[in-house]
Amino acid sequence: MERIITLSDYDLDYSGLENNFKDIIHLAARVAGTEISLINLIDSFTQWSIAHHGLEIDQMPREESVCQYTIMGDDHFEVEDLSADARFTNKFYVDKPLSLRYYFGIPLKTSTGFNIGALCVLDTSFKKLTPEKVELLKLIANEIVNRLNTIKLLQELKSKLNDAKETHKRVAHDIRGPLSGIIGISEIISERGNENQLDEVMDFVTLIHKSSRSILDLADEILTEEKKRLGEPQGDGFNLTVFKEKLEKLYLPQAQNKGIALNINNDPKLATIPISKNKLLQIVGNLISNAIKFTPQGGSVIVDLDLALEMNNKTLKITVSDTGEGLDEGAISNILNGSQTTSQGTGGESGYGFGLAMVKHLVDSLKGKMEITSEEGKGAKFVITISQ
Repeated sequence: MERIITLSDYDLDYSGLENNFKDIIHLAARVAGTEISLINLIDSFTQWSIAHHGLEIDQMPREESVCQYTIMGDDHFEVEDLSADARFTNKFYVDKPLSLRYYFGIPLKTSTGFNIGALCVLDTSFKKLTPEKVELLKLIANEIVNRLNTIKLLQELKSKLNDAKETHKRVAHDIRGPLSGIIGISEIISERGNENQLDEVMDFVTLIHKSSRSILDLADEILTEEKKRLGEPQGDGFNLTVFKEKLEKLYLPQAQNKGIALNINNDPKLATIPISKNKLLQIVGNLISNAIKFTPQGGSVIVDLDLALEMNNKTLKITVSDTGEGLDEGAISNILNGSQTTSQGTGGESGYGFGLAMVKHLVDSLKGKMEITSEEGKGAKFVITISQ
């Protein structure tokens, strides 16, 4: 569970990292002398290939991968002949047309000691790497982790800048309200002062009025800058449209592979309003993967993305519903308590028991709320609400 949380803390968009590692993944293949090299990150359900050389692949079920064994160790994991190893003999990458035989993987270890993925090299020919090449690959693996840490740091800095902009906006609103009241009152007093010819009162009120108006103009200036960007992507350009597109890119292949219809919906009127993407891909991605896992072939998974706007507040509501096996009251209680254990999917997929526990952990960390409704045999519905 700690390993999964460590990976989720990087808050990565698995579909948008290739350019950060093009040079280094090519170098890994050159060093090893292999046809293929991959950088794989492994979460609760999926192995994500965030960079690849020699093989166009974006993802595969975790239980199908070789790298799932690499992350269990502290050093490297080598298989000289995949076709002769009972764990991999029947895998798609061993059969034609890929016909892969050799595998060598090094875990991507964080400074806290958790293996979040692996650097691996593969080939259709039998190989044996020299100790010198192994050491070079370990250095490359360390550089990959360094780059992931840099990406994480940059995202955190960008998030803090966005938070500062939002704070400025709220301050402007907070200033504007009382000052508008002051100006209104001063105008009333001014009118009465004219009627009573109170020169001293009039001079005093005039000063208040001028001061208040200048501050109000300043507040309006701040708000105008925000209004100019209204409806346009801000910060990292994340909104419901981008969110929907990324979810479709990442999880439609999983659904199609199992023969399940995945539909992701949002309100076009709210689709371009900027939102914070903090942990959203991790939360919704795990819910979708879990729904696919427990929905039989021919079933469906529906994701609804909605945004409620009230004054300066945004509330994101995410609903993930499926036509799968459903949950009993005990299972729902265990999920909400963070104590759900593993179970096997409808297609025989392995379970690791961490996906929904991590979703609950992430939702709680964002001070959000998770609700679950379900009937056994009639599917399940997960509703997440998070203030933006």
